[in-house]
Amino acid sequence: MGIRKKTNKNPPVMSHEFVIQNHADIVSCVAMVFLLGLMFEVTSKFAVLFITVQYNVTISTNEETALNHFHHGIKDLATIFFYMLVAIIMHAIIQEYVLDKINRKKHFSKTKHSKFNESGQLSAFYLFSFGWGTSILLSENFLSNPVSLWEGYPHTLMPFQMKFYYICQMGYWLHALPELYFQKTKKEDIPRQLVYIFLYLVHIAGAYILNLNRLGLVLLVLHYFVELLFHVSRLVYFSNENRQMGFTIWAILFVLGRLLTLSLSVLTVGFGLATAENQGFDLAAGNFNVLFVRITVLAAICLTQAFMMWKFINFQLRRWREHAQAQTLKKKQVPSKSKSKKDKANGVNGVNSHGADSPRARKEKSS
Repeated sequence: MGIRKKTNKNPPVMSHEFVIQNHADIVSCVAMVFLLGLMFEVTSKFAVLFITVQYNVTISTNEETALNHFHHGIKDLATIFFYMLVAIIMHAIIQEYVLDKINRKKHFSKTKHSKFNESGQLSAFYLFSFGWGTSILLSENFLSNPVSLWEGYPHTLMPFQMKFYYICQMGYWLHALPELYFQKTKKEDIPRQLVYIFLYLVHIAGAYILNLNRLGLVLLVLHYFVELLFHVSRLVYFSNENRQMGFTIWAILFVLGRLLTLSLSVLTVGFGLATAENQGFDLAAGNFNVLFVRITVLAAICLTQAFMMWKFINFQLRRWREHAQAQTLKKKQVPSKSKSKKDKANGVNGVNSHGADSPRARKEKSS
């Protein structure tokens, strides 16, 4: 038996491959630095900016009870950065301990492998965000009282759960930018990914800064539910290509979701805020209820919904064309098979079913 040579598979330190393979450990060390900063009095004030939610306001309802609310500010950027690091760590955990194990069992192709990873990551995020957002909507009674979406604007104060929800949302979509590098995303897929990341960040940050956080929360929960159904359906399709019922349900809900998004947006911004008493632009008070801002917000939402519908229609047309081509190929294969069987029965390729050219027949003819 020959001696097996040891090969050093570890890439050079601080090389691109080294960073990609160990990015979760590197980011974990950076996050640990902020957590360790809480242990020392000198650094605790600095570390708190990154870990805890800032701009706390205590409102006393009576002598015994007090409610803690929060507003937004520039210090939120530090908190968003920290939870972006947390999102990178969670992404790596889900990838290594869940998705990679399933990929090794299923033996997907390279194309299916990347799509499965994308749907697996987004399914986990959408499920978590949809459940968390729904609990906030129910606890704040936004669904039972739709007038609260615009009543009392500007909504500068938010409960802890709502502000933390927005912080985590912006942190997650910011983490998707370095993940394009960490996951070695194909060059042809990067523009598509950047467009969606940009749209998410613009809409979420816009609702957060313009104090339209209630409307933004409702629209996010609605959108995440539809997207969750799509990615779950795609995961089911990868396990069994005959199971496509989920895509049909998703297609119906996608169109309904776009209509409901436009209806709520027009109702809240176009009618609710337009008829509100508190009109005017006041940056200090967080009031952006002017005609220009309302038109800009509605235009952004309408253009985004139109863009999504355009992508949806192209997706459906491509699916129908592929289905029609598959059906055409099946129809062509069936007559060719029946024709080959008929030719064999009639003696094609030197074989005669009646035996006219058999040796016994030739003997009978000669006699």
